[in-house]
Amino acid sequence: MKNYLLQLFKAAESKLTYLTEVELVFTVPSQKGHGDYSTNAAMILAKKLKQKPHEVANEIISNLDYDKTIIEKIEIAGPGFINFYFTPTFNTQIIKTIFNEKQNFGRSTKYSGRKAMVEFVSANPTGPLTVGHGRNAVVGDTVANMLEWIGYTVDREYYFNNAGRQMRMLGDSVRLRYLELTGKKTDFPDDYYQGEYIREIAAKLKENHGDALLDENAEGKFKQAAESEIFADIIGTLERINIRMKNFYNEHILYEEGRIDLLIKEFEKKNLSYEHEGAIWLKLSELGNENDKVIVKSSGEPTYRLPDIAYHITKFERGYDLIIDLFGSDHNATYPDVLAGLRALGYDTDKVRVLIHQFVTIMEKGEVVKMSTRKANYITLDELIDEVGSDVVRYFFNMRSISSHLNFDLDVAKKQSDENPVFYLQYAHARISSILRMTKEEGLDSSLQQLDLLSTPAEQSLLKKLFEFPEDVIYSAENYETHRITIYLEELAAHFHRFYTECRIIGSEKNLAEARTALCMAVQTVLRNGLSILGVNAPEKM
Repeated sequence: MKNYLLQLFKAAESKLTYLTEVELVFTVPSQKGHGDYSTNAAMILAKKLKQKPHEVANEIISNLDYDKTIIEKIEIAGPGFINFYFTPTFNTQIIKTIFNEKQNFGRSTKYSGRKAMVEFVSANPTGPLTVGHGRNAVVGDTVANMLEWIGYTVDREYYFNNAGRQMRMLGDSVRLRYLELTGKKTDFPDDYYQGEYIREIAAKLKENHGDALLDENAEGKFKQAAESEIFADIIGTLERINIRMKNFYNEHILYEEGRIDLLIKEFEKKNLSYEHEGAIWLKLSELGNENDKVIVKSSGEPTYRLPDIAYHITKFERGYDLIIDLFGSDHNATYPDVLAGLRALGYDTDKVRVLIHQFVTIMEKGEVVKMSTRKANYITLDELIDEVGSDVVRYFFNMRSISSHLNFDLDVAKKQSDENPVFYLQYAHARISSILRMTKEEGLDSSLQQLDLLSTPAEQSLLKKLFEFPEDVIYSAENYETHRITIYLEELAAHFHRFYTECRIIGSEKNLAEARTALCMAVQTVLRNGLSILGVNAPEKM
């Protein structure tokens, strides 16, 4: 529908050149009586043309060469909105499109030939993935799915660091637990990693090596074993929610390839850095940021900014047209420094989109379940999957804007009722499967020959909702808003349930019953396609 309107206005530009001066926006009116789509173009142009909005609207309408079998009427409403009403016959044609495209309905070639990278999760291997990592993982993977649906070739990448203070602390945490198992008395610091997983890693080392590691360095076998075990656990957890990374990029590669030293020299060469009190500072205040920041400490150890800039340079070198970084809200104040450094080196940071997601709170029986990674009274992502299943985990993490704090209600997540949106959608899909089994038993087919019979308000509303899916996918993907897909699917399911309540299939006249069967199949296809973008299963039975 929207594409047809855009084409109409494009064709009218030769007569009304001022149409090129406005960004055309078509929206679905909130009130049903105001048409299927509406635009405020006349109101925007009126001021520029120094005319009344109604005069501009009338001129636009008179120059639109539209097909009356597609558009039933065009009206001017309110202060100058142009409202478009599509014909019922045209609305039914969406079923034929869905039947032809099947699992590809909603896909677009708009960005074909372009390459994107989505970097997400990127947790250092110091412990199991928590629910906070879970939101990052699910949203990142879904953004990648959406980009693929609009034509991008997408690489999923996980960036991590297996060096530094946290990893040294991890190795020593395992060492001390190992010593405890050998009967040695230890003083275990409060800020060390105290989860049960540390004891399990230490126990395996004790089982495999006995007491042979009593004099082993914390950064030797202890750290190596911890990293190996934890990373295997992380990959296994991601696979449980159907996430598979193409690349794992280790920060140490940047040092091995000499990229950090080269970057320091490049900033010095461009007079973008200086030494102060033994540290190297980046002149961020000259690059548009508030204060200069340290990039190499007086100890000689780089701060996060330096390897992060070097890492992003590799993304540009790999030829990505779009670079997505998904971070938690703790990165809000830090990523601008990295972008400023990249811009100063001549990189086009317009290619980079930084997405920040807010925290997750797990709720149960109306109370917050507290979490603390090192104290180990946190909820792991694996535990959450065990509790509610991967489909619920993926859907719940996607169903709120990432700019909003997410309350993950375990009580709702476990319900097998309409209160649980995952159940609501999967039930709609399964219900259609049940309907199709019954129509087959009754000898009914899905006919595309008598679609004009689909004329009731419930049928027409459902058809119009199907039209919106491809447009919603493009909008959601271009704006990286995974929650819009969940909103669309829930609205589609609501339209379907209304249709099913008001419009009998079995027992209706044969041609009408078969047209309604075709409509059910189209709805099922769109539900399945939308759920696949979210990484959620569409069951045939429940």
